[in-house]
Amino acid sequence: MSNLTRRGFTLGLVASAPALAACSNAVGTDGAARIDARVNATRNFMFQNYPGTRDLADKANGMLIMPVVTQGGFFVGGGYGQGALQIDGITVDYYSATKGSVGIQFGAQQYAHVLFFMTDEALERFRRGSGWVAGADIQYAFNDEGGGLRADTTTTTAPVIAVIFGQAGLLVGASIEGMKYNRIIP
Repeated sequence: MSNLTRRGFTLGLVASAPALAACSNAVGTDGAARIDARVNATRNFMFQNYPGTRDLADKANGMLIMPVVTQGGFFVGGGYGQGALQIDGITVDYYSATKGSVGIQFGAQQYAHVLFFMTDEALERFRRGSGWVAGADIQYAFNDEGGGLRADTTTTTAPVIAVIFGQAGLLVGASIEGMKYNRIIP
């Protein structure tokens, strides 16, 4: 019988987080065609259910659409998803999103998110970077009580606007987290 230490338990969680996070994503699938189909379905769903996003899309220089991000955690968590960057409605690159978190958390969830690049500078910084980390220049647009999208004057002048929707599952707690985006070849 082996004794499981706190360190061994934590290392085991960290090592297993990517495997958990990869569930139900485009990992190991038929690549670009599957990502494109998911991206298009997600974009259409967003426009239909959150009409305010059409205005954002019309004003944006580009959109990074992540159809499914799977996230799980038990004190230490991780998440993963794949999507595409579209400029003028055309896919120009594919990206993965990797998320790590530490804190009091338990559970798993999936959600979709879209980043709207509102300035040429923000889009170019994203595309030129070897890996882009969501930072202080990102603003979030939230669903209001009526189910619509609320983007105020502060949000609409931000260089990058994130819209998160389609949450399924439950991840409870408080944590410190970060998301990193990397270009991929599906």
